[in-house]
Amino acid sequence: MRRWGGRRGNTIIETAMLMPVMLLLLVGMAQIAKITYTYYTLRKTVFAIATYLSTQQAVNFCAPGDPTITAAINFGLTGTTDASQPVFVTGLTAGMILVTAESLDPLSGAPISYASQCSGALGFAGAPPDQIVVSIPNGYILQPRIPFLPVDAIPLKPEVKVPYEGT
Repeated sequence: MRRWGGRRGNTIIETAMLMPVMLLLLVGMAQIAKITYTYYTLRKTVFAIATYLSTQQAVNFCAPGDPTITAAINFGLTGTTDASQPVFVTGLTAGMILVTAESLDPLSGAPISYASQCSGALGFAGAPPDQIVVSIPNGYILQPRIPFLPVDAIPLKPEVKVPYEGT
């Protein structure tokens, strides 16, 4: 005859041992989802800035405070060119975003900085740039929170290159 009375505690002990591991896995998956979502949102932001600028006419990429570049950054951050709405990503500022223009070397096809073509008061000399590069060079710092595990901050650094279609 078999006795069942001696095995009742095994399930409780196994559950008590596995619950912290399962909880840690669940919280870790949620943090990975948060990092992925934030990176995707940052990438959409820099892409919106780049595509907005790529369709604008007579953008002066040699002047740091060009109003068209400022309007494009505001558009990417808030959805409006005058920054009248709150930002999409909390903590992301216009100062964190870098907009540069590149030309392609006709011989090798390698990208070269468009800033080397800037000259005096005219803003730029010669042809307009071939591509616009928008990035967050110092990164958007994201701190994952996983209980009982020290995790370093993660700098998210999206970069987008689009062809410049304006003249």
